[in-house]
Amino acid sequence: MHTLAYNDIKAATDRIAGRIRPVTLYPVDPGAIHTARRDLLDDRPDEPCEVWLALEYMQHTGSFKARGAQNFIQAHREAGSLPDAGVTIASGGNAGLACAWAAQQQDVRATVFLPITAPAVKVAKLRGYGADVRLVGAEYAEALAACEQFAAATGALASHAYDHPLIAAGAGTLLEEIHQQIPDLDTVVVAVGGGGLFSGVATAAQHHGIRTIAVEPENCRALNAAIEAGRPVDVTIDSVAADSLGARRTSAMALHAAQQDKVHSILVPDAEITRARQALWDRYRIAVEHGAATALAALTSPDHRVPDRDLPAPPTTPSRSYRPGSGEKVAIVLCGANTDPSNLLHPAT
Repeated sequence: MHTLAYNDIKAATDRIAGRIRPVTLYPVDPGAIHTARRDLLDDRPDEPCEVWLALEYMQHTGSFKARGAQNFIQAHREAGSLPDAGVTIASGGNAGLACAWAAQQQDVRATVFLPITAPAVKVAKLRGYGADVRLVGAEYAEALAACEQFAAATGALASHAYDHPLIAAGAGTLLEEIHQQIPDLDTVVVAVGGGGLFSGVATAAQHHGIRTIAVEPENCRALNAAIEAGRPVDVTIDSVAADSLGARRTSAMALHAAQQDKVHSILVPDAEITRARQALWDRYRIAVEHGAATALAALTSPDHRVPDRDLPAPPTTPSRSYRPGSGEKVAIVLCGANTDPSNLLHPAT
């Protein structure tokens, strides 16, 4: 099993410094996020929570994936293990874009495999980053098989969208930047797909004593299902956020991070994800992917059951919202913005 340690994230922070865009933090309007109800016998005065949006969607290629891709290539270059054949990946999403961008930045060849059904706009964007795009098969699995064959035949370095310690460590540098700006941060809220971002952020957060809220769509719950089963398991994918959070199985590395102290697993319905995404546009003119809005939805969804703050929710009754405590300082990661904004400009009524 791949494991991740805080030292990996510190090394990644030093390695990619100056190669990525530092994250910007934006304060949410006071009172916009409600705090948890106190016990009736608690007569201490309430203090509003302080909430920041971590605008990581402004990162190169439009998502946090640029961090891991840059760390992956740079680490192999430093180790002298970067082959002449360059890097290869099977992904038409944010991971493929990040891999192609990082390779271009490092003057490294990138070969990206996609199914023939991939949208032309994605193919054009990948080629714009200088990637050699190979269209193979009708499904992602066929493109992945072709990518693996290519790596075996040419010696190209195979990258992964999330299940690699260098990829996850690069993503974890985001929390280091947030903590540097808010040293007394209490909680970080992050959406979870395959688990690369979550693994990195949660590992760094644990080191700093920060609580991590791992948020998934109700019908796209690879991490939550793994916590329940005690091992990574396949799940069905049916969510408005499936394009970026639609991993059928989380990584063992992510499960290990989720089993540590100060981690909560939250499931939110699609309707609340859509509502949170629209609210970001209406209030701040921020257009993000549904996957990014998933993190915010945990704090804006109606109250259901809020578990003891530092104990994982029982898997049979997962929480569908998170309410910060009085005076709690929270950062919500908006992780990507590769989305069609047309339905934000003219929302359905």
